[in-house]
Amino acid sequence: MAFNFTPLSIPEVVLIEPTRHHDARGFFSETFRASAFDSHVGATFVQDNFVRSGPQVVRGLHYQLSPRPQGKLIQVLRGHILDIAVDLRRSSATFGQWVGQEISDTNGEILWIPPGFGHGYAVLSDGADVMYKVTEEYDATLDRGIRWNDPDLAVTWPSSDAVLSEKDRALPLLSETADLFA
Repeated sequence: MAFNFTPLSIPEVVLIEPTRHHDARGFFSETFRASAFDSHVGATFVQDNFVRSGPQVVRGLHYQLSPRPQGKLIQVLRGHILDIAVDLRRSSATFGQWVGQEISDTNGEILWIPPGFGHGYAVLSDGADVMYKVTEEYDATLDRGIRWNDPDLAVTWPSSDAVLSEKDRALPLLSETADLFA
């Protein structure tokens, strides 16, 4: 099998481990195959995004509202990150809870974060290149976020001294947010 799919503590968030075939030249790995992902993730991807970040950068926690909520398939092409998913589905037993996973170019792991979750990450290396597929095209009118260091979420970030965008610095707390998922 080319992939191993493992649900995390919030089972809708899935760690995907691709098989790597090593030889003297390096390695080969599939990072996506529609038939494998359809049976485990059940998503259609419509847009790819590429992000380059410096050391100590935190991005997030971002999400896109209905009617075009985004599921995200995250992989690291260079570097090492702590990737975070926060359940923003009010009817969920895990509402307001988060799960984190370190992914890197070394381990080659991929993370599936379904629609209805906030997403963010912290760069743990000197920089990181992150590529992710999404299930809906970006729509600025539906773009939202929750403050990365919201004390009610209590995400265990690697540092409290993060490099943030102005937009991320001004995001509301979860308790101040009406725009979430049912």
